[in-house]
Amino acid sequence: MNLVYCSHCGSRKRQATGAWFTEPPNKELGNTSMDYELNQINQPIGQIVDEWQPPPHPGRETMEGRFCRLEPLDIRHAEDLYAAYALDVEGRNWTYLPYGPFETPADFRTWIEQYCCGSDPLFYAIVDLTKKEAVGVASYLRIAPSNGSIEVGHINYSPLLQRTPAATEAMYLMMARAFDLGYRRYEWKCNALNATSRTAAQRLGFSFEGIFRKATVVKGRNRDTAWYAAIDHEWPAIKAALLQWLSPFNFDEQGKQRTRLASLTAPILNRRIVDTGQ
Repeated sequence: MNLVYCSHCGSRKRQATGAWFTEPPNKELGNTSMDYELNQINQPIGQIVDEWQPPPHPGRETMEGRFCRLEPLDIRHAEDLYAAYALDVEGRNWTYLPYGPFETPADFRTWIEQYCCGSDPLFYAIVDLTKKEAVGVASYLRIAPSNGSIEVGHINYSPLLQRTPAATEAMYLMMARAFDLGYRRYEWKCNALNATSRTAAQRLGFSFEGIFRKATVVKGRNRDTAWYAAIDHEWPAIKAALLQWLSPFNFDEQGKQRTRLASLTAPILNRRIVDTGQ
């Protein structure tokens, strides 16, 4: 008879009887959020996934909210984006990306044509609905329908988009599309030294999962990669937090937020680490 471990309360129950036991899970498993069963030789094994089907690959479809619209990136967005990125006179946006900055508009257009028009990564231009201009990009990548896993990345917000409601709404729209399609896991990965990205991930409800040391070489330098993720059973709470923050009632007459998003998502996080030295 199998025992089933409940990751939410740390106890076990017999599948057949529903009786609960108070002993904790095997300490050697460490900090895991997995519900698991014990097989006939007392080994912990993952639960059967029997009510889930692999989701479709995301299509090249527009996503629209109250502040922004996400359009599949193509060459028609190049002029707006190049001008918006030029406002970042120090080039801070490009420090942790594996490409850029681009010296000329022609170089930028070539990059879009050669690298941004496929299905993985699947790039989107983020269009500000007030300005009617593309002011940033983001993409889905490492799309694995068979495992129900998808990543968001290549996030590059120009100064026109940074610290605006549209910036948060764009991430909400992409996350909502992924979970609505049926993905189980939504990932965020970044350079472990990129404190801005790491803080943004947790603000949006992604839980820290660890550091992959010496993961890649980017622009001739070592990159340790910090991993974050949100999973399907966390999504209802994350969605509620994002919608509460994006609500018109959360902003005063001057457009200042009344409640910080980080205060709404903090209780959802599996593990909160903001020190990039960890």
